[in-house]
Amino acid sequence: MRTLIVLLVTLGFTGSIASAADDVADIKSEDVIVGKDKNKRYFRIGPHKGAKAPKKGYALLVILPGNNGSASFHPFCKRIFKHALPKDFVAVQPVAFEWKKGQSKHTTWPTKKSRVNKMKFTTEEFVDAVIKDAKKWQKIDPKRIYMLGWSSGGPPSYAISLTKGSKPAGYFVVMSVFHPSKLPKLAGAKGKAYYIAHSKADEVCEFKLAKDAERELKKNGAKVAFKEYAGGHKWPMPVYPEIRTGIAWLEKNAKSK
Repeated sequence: MRTLIVLLVTLGFTGSIASAADDVADIKSEDVIVGKDKNKRYFRIGPHKGAKAPKKGYALLVILPGNNGSASFHPFCKRIFKHALPKDFVAVQPVAFEWKKGQSKHTTWPTKKSRVNKMKFTTEEFVDAVIKDAKKWQKIDPKRIYMLGWSSGGPPSYAISLTKGSKPAGYFVVMSVFHPSKLPKLAGAKGKAYYIAHSKADEVCEFKLAKDAERELKKNGAKVAFKEYAGGHKWPMPVYPEIRTGIAWLEKNAKSK
């Protein structure tokens, strides 16, 4: 509950928690697990009301929330879907699993090179499983799969982008960090597209690291756009138009193999 309250304040919402969910009550969503693994929980979001699947299938946005990556971010993810995604999109929101108490204080989304004790799968494996499961739910265009990760959701987004055989072609990373020593080889960025947004006033995730990501990813053959904004460790404002801009850029610049 505390996480949700902080999130709503950050986004400028001052109403009650109940009304916070009311504004997206019209958006379809389903709480599911992959196969029979209760640890692989995610939300399916969409399609938009009245939308018809394109001939080649819906575009898919995989959303990795920041902070503790919990289900409390679901109303915000539904708002992203409602206000920022075109009618031919659906979305999925993996829910971070806490393998040990207090894990999210240092590693919300464990990866192959950033592990935690007792973990049974990596975030790379989790996201891949979610995408495969989403394809059983809706027809998905394999050339239009993207990721959005902010804060603690940024490092696993970078890790997935550099993993051989990863499904998404475009990555939108906001207010996050970039540590190559904890990532696969940067050569894996070749041909991928990244939209990076960061504030110079960010007191949590150093601005320099985002600029390092821009430089190093470009050096390794990626196409990168960098959006600098004011305000510190929070979303650029207005939130949803800014997200729309990033998604539109990925649609134009991300090329799946």
